[in-house]
Amino acid sequence: MDRYFGVSRVGSSIKTEAIAGLTTFLAMLYIIPTASSILAVSGMPKDALITAVILATCIATLLSGLWAKVPVAMSVGMGLNAYFSFSMVKTMGLSWEEALGVVFLSGVIFLLVSLTKMRQWLIGSIPLGLRFALAGGLGAFIATIGLYSSGIITIAPSGFPALGKLNTPQVWITIFGVLLTLILCAKRIHSAFVIGIFSCCLIAWGLQIAPMPKEFFSLPASIAPIAFKMDILGVLSLSIVPTIVSLLVLDLFDSLGTLAGVGAKIGLFQNQNNQGDKVLEKTLEVDAAATVIGASLGVSTTTSFLESASGVSEGGKTGLTSVFCALFFALCLFLFPLFDSIPLFAIYPSMIVVGAMMFLEVRRIDFADLPTGLSAFFAIILMPLTYSIANGLAAGFIVYIFASLALKQYERINIGVLVLGALSVLPILVHGFLMQG
Repeated sequence: MDRYFGVSRVGSSIKTEAIAGLTTFLAMLYIIPTASSILAVSGMPKDALITAVILATCIATLLSGLWAKVPVAMSVGMGLNAYFSFSMVKTMGLSWEEALGVVFLSGVIFLLVSLTKMRQWLIGSIPLGLRFALAGGLGAFIATIGLYSSGIITIAPSGFPALGKLNTPQVWITIFGVLLTLILCAKRIHSAFVIGIFSCCLIAWGLQIAPMPKEFFSLPASIAPIAFKMDILGVLSLSIVPTIVSLLVLDLFDSLGTLAGVGAKIGLFQNQNNQGDKVLEKTLEVDAAATVIGASLGVSTTTSFLESASGVSEGGKTGLTSVFCALFFALCLFLFPLFDSIPLFAIYPSMIVVGAMMFLEVRRIDFADLPTGLSAFFAIILMPLTYSIANGLAAGFIVYIFASLALKQYERINIGVLVLGALSVLPILVHGFLMQG
């Protein structure tokens, strides 16, 4: 074990790696109830989703440790799971089987991109400001869903958003959960989201608003109702292209941003005789393969988690940290009654706070630069307003291209921007003409 992972070589120990794996696990534990509850909105059975989320997390994180040998845990991406249920299924009208087909296809394309030089071309094609706008828009999108779903925000008879009826215990528990989680995050408590969720549960159980679990341990539920149910042929149409492109781009840059943040702490991906690039390539390969595997199991896009930084902060330096983390998640397979008893209003605080944390990426956008600032604004604001990441991404590309042309800054417009812009916009235009006809 020491020889395979090089634990001693990097100045770590098996005990340190185990503690780091446990820390990452505790920081990410919230993803099981949160992701399964969000994906259940699409119509998939929650009991099967709980098992599928745990399995996808275990497999992806284990591959990260064994293949890429990095202390990076992976699971069902926050924001992308909300996009799956609320946009692809609820707004676009796809069945959850078709939505899984879209996720599967985006994962296959991501895997091909990761195995070729297209990865470098794609990374270099998208303007830096738009990359951060994607994170900001996704954060605004998931926070908006959390606020609406919890009842804190509602649609008034006038058709405009307004404060909801703040006179129900469920809403006040959600608000309490948001404030508690924000405070814990500000204090850099690793298990902030887990503490927030279970604090809300304890209050709800104590007030008898939600039923307590009658038992805590059981065998895992079967994933047969959702495993290998993706409908690939049903989504092979031009109108689905923007969604596939959006998932591909989001997964790639979400992973790159996470890996940059985690790697900076221990110099993980620094380029030393191309070794850093090779490790990054292997990690992205795992990320892409995990999305394909996850879609097959019945969950939305799988990606690297920034919570891995908590384990790195505890001394984790090798893939053994990820292996331990995966093993801890495997134990959760037998805690089905506990996760199944968590009410939705205990989940919404984590959605709102995760969205807020993701939105903070806008601080890295150069708003003084006109094409960058304008494209970022429209990309960010249209994602929550239209419940579509694809629409926001398309708007960002359109504004960036036209603003650059207006300022005669032609060097900004490379082939990648034009290709990705066309892939994002063309199907929307075709759909508009068909609707008009």
